[in-house]
Amino acid sequence: MSLHERTAAPSGAAQRFFGLFDAGLEAATVLLMLAAACIASLQVFCRYVLQAALAWPEEVSLWAFSWGVFLGTAVLIGRNGHIAIDLLSRFMPPRVRAWHTFFTASVVAAASVMLVIHGYDYMTRTMAVSPAMQWPIRYLFLAVPVGGVLNLVYLLRRPDIPLAQGIATLLAGGVLYVAVRYGAPYVYGESGSAGVLMVVGLMLILLEVPVAFALCFGAFAAFSPLGDTMLLIVSQNLASALNSFTLLAIPFFIMAAAIMNAGGITTKLVDLATHLVGHLRGGLGQANVVTNTLLAGVSGSSSADASAIAKLLVPEMEKRGYARAFSCALTSAASTLANLIPPSLGLIIYAALASVSVGALFVATIVPGLMAASALALVVYIVSRRRGYGADIPRSTGRQRLGALWAAIPALVLPLVIVGGVRFGVFTATEAGAMAFLFAIFTGALIYRRLTATNFVAALREATSDTVAVAIIIAAAAPFAWILTFEQAPQKIAAALGELTSSPYVLLLLINLFLLVIGLFMEMIAALVILVPILVPMVVAAGFDPIQFGIVLVLNLVIGALTPPLGMLVFITSRVGQADIGAVFRAVLPFLGALLVVLLLITYVPFLTLGPLHWFGP
Repeated sequence: MSLHERTAAPSGAAQRFFGLFDAGLEAATVLLMLAAACIASLQVFCRYVLQAALAWPEEVSLWAFSWGVFLGTAVLIGRNGHIAIDLLSRFMPPRVRAWHTFFTASVVAAASVMLVIHGYDYMTRTMAVSPAMQWPIRYLFLAVPVGGVLNLVYLLRRPDIPLAQGIATLLAGGVLYVAVRYGAPYVYGESGSAGVLMVVGLMLILLEVPVAFALCFGAFAAFSPLGDTMLLIVSQNLASALNSFTLLAIPFFIMAAAIMNAGGITTKLVDLATHLVGHLRGGLGQANVVTNTLLAGVSGSSSADASAIAKLLVPEMEKRGYARAFSCALTSAASTLANLIPPSLGLIIYAALASVSVGALFVATIVPGLMAASALALVVYIVSRRRGYGADIPRSTGRQRLGALWAAIPALVLPLVIVGGVRFGVFTATEAGAMAFLFAIFTGALIYRRLTATNFVAALREATSDTVAVAIIIAAAAPFAWILTFEQAPQKIAAALGELTSSPYVLLLLINLFLLVIGLFMEMIAALVILVPILVPMVVAAGFDPIQFGIVLVLNLVIGALTPPLGMLVFITSRVGQADIGAVFRAVLPFLGALLVVLLLITYVPFLTLGPLHWFGP
């Protein structure tokens, strides 16, 4: 995955203009996300303080979110910030890599041309108005062609390429658009739309085209033989996919995690974990697991946790004799807990895609999340005994532990509020995310006094970039899900697997193996939006609970974040901790084994996930 940003010093009037343009567009994107969070929080305030819920906050928040995503998509193009699978380019010689970069940019340009032409067409045909504000819906869908135009602007003036290459990229994208639009009917006609989409989309993903644009172009290629009317479905699904109040929880929890790191909450959790378990064998390693467990309950983002904990604990662990590769591997493995303990972004996305209860998923994943944490702690103990790590930190006194607990109470209360509030209907998952964001600001600024205007703005910028990178993939996958449903692909795959095996338990084993292989090559968010429409109907037909399967699916995919060649969490901690990537991949193997054992248990023992639902009510 490539999330690094390229910048260049401005030179001349044109560069100064585009620098101001870039800053203004990013500011607009950040303000739209911030407005969405504040408006959603206003709804909670009105409902419980003023005893009068408003009709418009949900609608206005969704409009701000949708526009923020499509504007932010262009900003990420200019900074090479979109999620892509970095498999091939690292092995290419410079000349081949240059042509490869030109090819991927041309596909992005072709997809953007499609968004402009057919997005505008769909916008002009839309006559409905929004239910609360009575705004014409066309202004919501206008975000699609506007985003496409801005994408082309950024492709033209990317700071890492000369202007002539930018012009050539746009020309190549236009030619590619015309070739597919008018040549597809002669190649594969009106048949095989789902097959074309899957082959083209997945092939482009493996060729390192950013995932969102690979899916957009795959949908365009699939629908091209069917005419302009069917191509409207692509734009419709892109805009409509983000019109989900559940998905609005994503930016809120990502912003909350960023503010918590900037505001010192993470540091307080590290202190508490060290006081609790630092004296044990492998004490700092155990503190790493406990910190990730505590932080998972307030962040929901594995990437954010991996980066934050690697900065804080890896250098300290090395000072106390732990191998740097082991420290980074442990941090990578423990950061998976952010998607196994609520509020998990992976589970929120699964809930939106599978139409299941977020609150039920939050309750069902508590036991599996704690099992995973315990398994990782056991591995730390075994490895530390063999290598002589730890046992050099004196046991903290009761007063020290109580002091650390008191300092961390604001962070510890938040997970209880989130899970309890969502589960018992006090507020939705989205409203919980908005409240977590405001709570993080309050705690960081007024209690810990570590949140300043400077690091607040920096945290918002980082969180907005991460949000856009995730949300645009979800939007781009909507046409993919539509055509799979239209052509009954899940039912056909289920029938084929049914012929392969009659045992539902063997079916689950095959699905697990398939997901582990997918995790080798695909980032979790991309895999979720592609696989949920295919797999959930299949497992439900086989008699399995979609709540249990959601946790199995997410655990499979976070394990993939620890395995080569993608191994996103390993790459993050290796970069932050300055460790050899190969050594970290070797050091992570025992932790992978522990997580695989947990995976088997939650797959074949439904009570571990569904039992807590009976304890806390249906």
